[in-house]
Amino acid sequence: MQLTTGFWSFKSFAAAVELELFTQLSLQGPSTLQEVASVLELEERPTDLLLAACASLGLLEKTGDRYRNATVAEEFLVVGRPYYFGGFVRYCDQREYPAWHRVVEALRTNKPTTWDPKVQDSPFAAEDPVMMALFWEAMHSISTFTARSLGDAHDFAESRRILDVGGGSGAFTIELCRRHPHLTATVFDLPHVCGIAKGKITEAGLGDTVDTTSGNFLSDDPLPDGYDVILLSMILHDWDEETNRQILDKCYAALPPGGALIVCELELNPERTGPPAAALMGMNMLIETTGGKNYSQTEYETWLVDAGFEHPSHIPLEAAGANGALIAVKA
Repeated sequence: MQLTTGFWSFKSFAAAVELELFTQLSLQGPSTLQEVASVLELEERPTDLLLAACASLGLLEKTGDRYRNATVAEEFLVVGRPYYFGGFVRYCDQREYPAWHRVVEALRTNKPTTWDPKVQDSPFAAEDPVMMALFWEAMHSISTFTARSLGDAHDFAESRRILDVGGGSGAFTIELCRRHPHLTATVFDLPHVCGIAKGKITEAGLGDTVDTTSGNFLSDDPLPDGYDVILLSMILHDWDEETNRQILDKCYAALPPGGALIVCELELNPERTGPPAAALMGMNMLIETTGGKNYSQTEYETWLVDAGFEHPSHIPLEAAGANGALIAVKA
């Protein structure tokens, strides 16, 4: 039953985010059913059902006849909060959920269902600006949580300059530089993505610490140099093994001796039987990419050593976007 009805929870949750229920409760304070119905412009029956569902999921609390946000909802589901997660919820609801309806088609054709490879070069192209805005907002929220975990788990004391390859909206560099003020960083990504990153960097007040450089890590060779750390966060699961090996070779060439590469991913176990977060993200890569999949720690270590890096060390993480990071040093 849990497997079969899992979408009930998700769609109730996504509806509450879309209606900005948690934002309104944060603004209004503890509210009755009638007050919530009024502010959401809904009738009482559907409001009652939605409130009950969200309370059952641990997103709302009720005292007497008044509902208020649970702590997790107040921190992560109120628009404008630093770690707002609603962008990822809306992205999954509006782009990925419809595409998952065609997952059997994706399995039979080995082609993505969120975009058409005959029309676009990649899922990261700018052809659909509305969806791209949703995508990068989603990635910003999930990357921020993951960067926070990496920043706590890894010692950046000896690091100085980070190149975030495929850095997207800049979430990783913003969070890492906030937590480690001695760091400076550059987001390296497609031109239209760098435009999004610049806005996020300015918003964070880090314009003197984080900058952007436009490029394409698939076609550009060499990558920008002058950095003692290169970060690949949630990048390699988007591509096939051959492409990933090429990316790692470019990273090795761009680093100075003693420079470090950090690979941050949801890793499968060596047997490729779990954990579920990594295995199911792999299924999501089927509907999102032409060659991506989630790989094991063992596979990443093999590729890093083959690229010339020495004895990669592994750091376990508990984060939305990664369960581990591999740190590899250039001899």
